[in-house]
Amino acid sequence: MDGGVSGSGPLTLPSPRGGEGGGGGEVVEVVAAVIEREGRILIARRPSGRHLEGLWEFPGGKRRPEESPEAALVREIREELDAGIAVGELLETVDWTYPEKRVRLSFFRCTIAGEPRGLEGQEIVWVRPAELARYHFPPADATLLQRLRAGAGT
Repeated sequence: MDGGVSGSGPLTLPSPRGGEGGGGGEVVEVVAAVIEREGRILIARRPSGRHLEGLWEFPGGKRRPEESPEAALVREIREELDAGIAVGELLETVDWTYPEKRVRLSFFRCTIAGEPRGLEGQEIVWVRPAELARYHFPPADATLLQRLRAGAGT
């Protein structure tokens, strides 16, 4: 796809120096969709009252213990955006520690069926990869964002 990420496989990155704090406890498995359409990528703004509120993200959410990452992503996009998706290749996995929790983020390339709408009151926008720098994302997304902006492969 135009402006997308291509390459031989996913990139797995640890958080620098263990992340931003202690975190502790078990790792929260999170899946995120890099949804591309006509050279643009769908991003969503995290609603008020949630962890990392106000920051932009790739849509997705927590994986339930009985779910595959792909099934979790299909469920999360249906719940958040009222749309169906086809889950493609794993682009990147990042382990990150926030002061209050540790997460493992898995980013998948996806295509979407229909027109998404924010069911949780979140703002959503389609942006060109070069425009991603205008939006504030969580620090765990930094490497993927750089790759998407550059159009570089893994």
